[in-house]
Amino acid sequence: MVFVDVPEAELRAYRSSVTEPAGFAEFWDGTLAEARAAGGGVRLEPVDTGLVTVDVFDVTFPGFAGEPVRAWLRLPAAALRPAGEPLAAVVEFVGYGGGRGEPQENLLWASAGFAHLHVDTRGQGATWSRGDTPDSGTWGPQVPGVMTRGILAPETYYYRRLFTDAARAVDAARSLDVVDARRVAVHGGSQGGGTAIAAASLVPDVAALSAKVPFLCDFPRAVTITDAHPFREVTDYLATHRDKVERVLHTLAHVDGVNHARRASAPARFTVGLMDAVVPPSTVFAAFNAYAGEKEIAVWPYNGHEGGAADDDAAALVFLRKHLGDPRG
Repeated sequence: MVFVDVPEAELRAYRSSVTEPAGFAEFWDGTLAEARAAGGGVRLEPVDTGLVTVDVFDVTFPGFAGEPVRAWLRLPAAALRPAGEPLAAVVEFVGYGGGRGEPQENLLWASAGFAHLHVDTRGQGATWSRGDTPDSGTWGPQVPGVMTRGILAPETYYYRRLFTDAARAVDAARSLDVVDARRVAVHGGSQGGGTAIAAASLVPDVAALSAKVPFLCDFPRAVTITDAHPFREVTDYLATHRDKVERVLHTLAHVDGVNHARRASAPARFTVGLMDAVVPPSTVFAAFNAYAGEKEIAVWPYNGHEGGAADDDAAALVFLRKHLGDPRG
């Protein structure tokens, strides 16, 4: 691996050229209002995993347009939870290509004493991690993957649906008796990190944001400085749809993590790998530098898209205990 972007000092001063499109707030307010008006309840089914320290539930909640979205709810086992006291919660979103996986995976947050809502990713989950939630949108030609699905208009774009699911996942977590609605954080890595930024923008009173090597930020720069997928899907689309550049960039501005970061204010922790060719470091700093709230960033000079890996997880746990309260008392 090699350094793929500008030096760190320049990264810390970098500001994106992305601007908020006209009607941005109204677009997202209207989308969420429609989703919430569609109604639908949150359903939980216990899962027998054979685990003795963690209880797992198969969750279905209403997402975009009220469409059903799947998730796992993992909790400290009943015998390990404080009687009658609701738990702080971590709502986690998944990286590109993955889904919610298996019920006995990803036990960190529940083992640390939090309620953990691990949200499935509509239309994904057939590569490195299994998913169970279909996507309802199929507008026009697209490059394989979801980056260009419905990309010619904000209303039809895939990430409008995914980000709405993310906001509704926070709503779903807050509706659970076992969760303290005032202490809900959003968390994720790569695509999940970009989705967490959007969730913190769309549900601005979340308690904290943890975004590891977040994808989906600073599209105008990203699609011109990296040849790696998934950003490459957009580049490939524009290489054949040469007359659609302005329409595509207009759509992408509605989901760009830089624009969402400008509207989010929860305490936030970002991470970045300076040798990351998948998510160029400048795109992460673009969102971090634009972020409107209290913030910190962990910089890993000799890492790529894995960022700090287990070290990031350990630091995220410390960060979330600080802002959600320590379940250990």
